[in-house]
Amino acid sequence: MVDKSPLHIGIVGCSAEGASLCYRVICTEAPAILGGHAHPEVTLHTPSLQAYTDCLQRDDTQGIADLMLSSAQKLAGAGADFLICPDNTIHRAFDRVEPRSPLPWLHIADVVAQAAGDRGYRRLALTGTRWLVESSVYPEKLVSRGLECVIPDPGERAEIDRIIMDELVRGLAKPESTAYTLQVIDRLGREGCDAVILGCTELPIVIDQANSPLPPLDSTRLLARAALRRAVHATPAEGTNN
Repeated sequence: MVDKSPLHIGIVGCSAEGASLCYRVICTEAPAILGGHAHPEVTLHTPSLQAYTDCLQRDDTQGIADLMLSSAQKLAGAGADFLICPDNTIHRAFDRVEPRSPLPWLHIADVVAQAAGDRGYRRLALTGTRWLVESSVYPEKLVSRGLECVIPDPGERAEIDRIIMDELVRGLAKPESTAYTLQVIDRLGREGCDAVILGCTELPIVIDQANSPLPPLDSTRLLARAALRRAVHATPAEGTNN
């Protein structure tokens, strides 16, 4: 008899806010598919956020990869079938992670880029930490689908980075910081962007469909929903392939 139970999702966490939102979305939206209170088995592992920020500060990409792989090994040991990471920034190290990973992954930028294309967007504004928006994580995935990526100017990048790292990762939502971020999104819209990628998994704390000047692509929820679809619809054999 074929085992029809959902695949076991492993979450490689970084910040508490992003990881917890991803976990909640999986568990609260699964009953609409599975019925009752059912959701896939989910295991989350995260080292100290400080370990990641120390690596980011010294531009230690290998150090980031090693932290991600340590989580991956522990999640594999816990029985996970595949992995997700609800943190855009540390995907900078993904090319060093995937070849050594004990399990397959869903890449957050792949998921967002596919959603953007499916919804007919062509010119995407990107918000997130300066480590993310100045990296190739999103441009590579968007360009491969014929989509354009536009980033804030240097001053805007620095201020949004401060808002994320000093406030949002601590669960703080200051009205003036939200207003600033919305102003940046509005400016990018006036420059021709037709949607905005919330490329920080904490940005949905303050930016959503109701207040954003551009249609938001919530990377956290998109990744969680993609993981839920894979867990529910894939067979166990599919869960072992990249």
